[in-house]
Amino acid sequence: MKQVPLPQSLNRLRSLWRRAMAAVGACMPKGLYARSLLIVIVPMVLLQSAIAYFFMERHWQLVTQRLSAAVVSDIGATIDLIESGASLAAVELIAENRWGFSVKLLGREPLPSALPKPFFSLLDRALSRELSAQLRRPFWVDTIGRSKLVEVRVQTEAGVLRFLTQRSSAYASNSHIFLIWMVVTSLVLLGVAIAFLRNQIRPILRLARAAEDFGKGRDFDFRPHGAREVRQAGYSFIKMKQRIERAIEQRTTMLSGVSHDLRTILTRFRLSLAMLPEDSDSEAMQRDVEEMQRMLEAYLAFSRGAGGEPAAPTDILAFIEELKADAERHGHATRVSHSGAALATVRPDAFKRCLTNLVANAQRYGGDISIEAICDAHFLTIHVDDDGPGIPADKREDAFRPFHRLDEARNQDEGGTGLGLAIARDIARAHGGDVSLDSSPLGGLRASVRVPV
Repeated sequence: MKQVPLPQSLNRLRSLWRRAMAAVGACMPKGLYARSLLIVIVPMVLLQSAIAYFFMERHWQLVTQRLSAAVVSDIGATIDLIESGASLAAVELIAENRWGFSVKLLGREPLPSALPKPFFSLLDRALSRELSAQLRRPFWVDTIGRSKLVEVRVQTEAGVLRFLTQRSSAYASNSHIFLIWMVVTSLVLLGVAIAFLRNQIRPILRLARAAEDFGKGRDFDFRPHGAREVRQAGYSFIKMKQRIERAIEQRTTMLSGVSHDLRTILTRFRLSLAMLPEDSDSEAMQRDVEEMQRMLEAYLAFSRGAGGEPAAPTDILAFIEELKADAERHGHATRVSHSGAALATVRPDAFKRCLTNLVANAQRYGGDISIEAICDAHFLTIHVDDDGPGIPADKREDAFRPFHRLDEARNQDEGGTGLGLAIARDIARAHGGDVSLDSSPLGGLRASVRVPV
């Protein structure tokens, strides 16, 4: 079936929509807690905004209109009494006692010029509309001159009458109570939502910290709690942890048995060689046995990895000083430098084996060695540099393959099993970090180990 191409305008709209969604996504919070709060807050704000809008437009406006109509009706009745010949003093007394406003005859002076409309002119519009509809006379209104009073002047046959009434008589002044209650209840509901969401997010954060500690080989105490789905994820994590530990334990037990059996055979070889006369053949066989012993120990060290050793605060400066002393005993000029904190939480024996392998690799192929340790609030980084031949950039990742020898890049005459860098990377990754290779400022190879502290 032939696919029909979309119109150019539709493609443009889709592109604009994707860009808009990408911009919105970039502005949105990234954390689950913040997003959950946003899911609660946004509908609440939209709902209450809609309620407030309709309340202002309907209820508030209707109440103000009814109150203004009542005030204007009282003003109209007052004018009718005065024009029908009633005593002005009696009308003033009736207006003040019965209708709650004062009236005064100003004489035949003209009405003042019209005032500018206020910004919030709900009362001004409602009162002006009712005066025009009921009185049908020239009038002047001031709703902003006095804070609590409204002044109305009306042109009559007897002259200009001035009316002063309370603003609350013509205006729904208690509507702010609704807004206050709405804001207060919103804050209470928001507080309840924050407390509830915090309790729901806390188990997820604890699960994440437990997974991180397990990946770094640190001891942790984790018990699943929270919502049903979160508890299910926690129990699954505990089962996974137990399976991994059981597999490591089985592997270690198997390797211990293999090590015992192979060492027994190698011991018999050595005894047999010791009973043979010394000649070139026996010496060659002795070197082969020693090479097999060295390869066996390297393989077992690689397979054991960190060996379940617990992490503890460790003096990294003492580590690199010890590595420097060992390298200098083997005739290598070694420089060390350190910056940042001296203590880092690592597995001491395993991490020392990692650094020893990196330094031994630098000793095997270089003359001068430099060891630099940088420890900040988050990571410990150690650079081991040498002035050897180095490794081409396209073959550096191959150097981490077990039993892989880079004979073209390195000196083939030097001994080695091809497991040093593999063991170092395995230990670093067991700490939640990694080992990388790069060009060294000394002209050779730089091996960098970076682990979280």
